[in-house]
Amino acid sequence: MEKLIPVVVIKELSETDKILSALKNNGINCAEITFRTACAKEAIEYAVKNYPDMNIGAGTVINAEQCNAALNAGARFIVSPGLSVEVAKICKEKNIPYYPGCVTPTEIMQALDLGITTVKFFPANVYGGLKALKALSAPFPQVKFIPTGGVDRSNIDEFLAFDKIAAIGGSFFVKEALEKEGEGK
Repeated sequence: MEKLIPVVVIKELSETDKILSALKNNGINCAEITFRTACAKEAIEYAVKNYPDMNIGAGTVINAEQCNAALNAGARFIVSPGLSVEVAKICKEKNIPYYPGCVTPTEIMQALDLGITTVKFFPANVYGGLKALKALSAPFPQVKFIPTGGVDRSNIDEFLAFDKIAAIGGSFFVKEALEKEGEGK
């Protein structure tokens, strides 16, 4: 798994090249394309076809219909803001990594019951950040976390230094890459 997972919102299919090229040029070979826009499925299909060396996944997947659409488009991993049992079952059946949002002990236990040991911690800043992750790691030593929301350049190194962090998710990676390319918004 990559340590950096850019959360990518593609509003128009034509933005896909600009964003993915900027990420690649900045050494990031992964993108979580969110299902927040009408062209998400097409953007994933395009990205998988035109950027075969990148790990392209789908984010903000909240139900089985979106999960199936993302997998049919070629997504290599699925991320949700919360935990969906139906999405978990589809991903397990198709051997696709699923990273559900889990912030409470109950949600983490439900993920473990589904065979999931790496979870998204979202929004990290609202639910206690690194301090909360360290506390949750005590009763759940087998769990790794992908904090997203409230992680940025000011605290990323602190998060990455904690051995229970599988990766960092964030839209700030896209903003930084575009700015370095001279395309910042």
